[in-house]
Amino acid sequence: MKRAFVLFVMAVLGGCVHTTTPFQETPLVSFEARDPQRVLERFQASTPASFQLLTTVVFEYNNYRFVGIGNVELNTKDREFKLACSNPMGVKLFELSGDARTITTQYAIAALAKYGDVGAVVGEDIRRIYFDTVPLPEAPVWKRKYEFVYRQSSGPGYLEYVFAGPDGDLVEKRYYEDHLIVWLASYYEYREERGKRYPQGIVYVNYQHGYRLTVRHKEFRS
Repeated sequence: MKRAFVLFVMAVLGGCVHTTTPFQETPLVSFEARDPQRVLERFQASTPASFQLLTTVVFEYNNYRFVGIGNVELNTKDREFKLACSNPMGVKLFELSGDARTITTQYAIAALAKYGDVGAVVGEDIRRIYFDTVPLPEAPVWKRKYEFVYRQSSGPGYLEYVFAGPDGDLVEKRYYEDHLIVWLASYYEYREERGKRYPQGIVYVNYQHGYRLTVRHKEFRS
């Protein structure tokens, strides 16, 4: 189904694309005097448990792209989410909701619905990007000069979390199987509002299926 969804985007909503990262790289600062556990505790305390985002999403596949506008509601504590996505002309493309076990597609535009349940694709990516942003307490850590890398088992593979920057934020989350990367989420330009931090930009790359999402958070409400 995922490949069918990719082909739909390419054929129906596509256009030429040039792939760049439109966000500022996280500044490098020394982590040599930092404590790995304190870095995680501080980041977890500053992460909102429930919030709403207005986003723009650029979907890229080979030489094609489309832009969507999404309204996302997330409850990371209960692992629940809702998403409504439209094109820049205001035409609703799909609407879905989900939790840790299930994903329900309330609506999908007819041209997309014939390829299957879009929620199975989009919902999985939402879980990967927004949930489980802190590794387990027992995850081993590799201390490097400018970053900490935590690793934990996940399904048939393993997850790596990279924390870096002046505030010790999560800058990468990546998943491997057989020591080959399957997907990568990169987080950029953290901003603080009412004591909570969130990244203003996210780039998600699915290496298994060959597509990329560039997410820009336009509005944050907690």
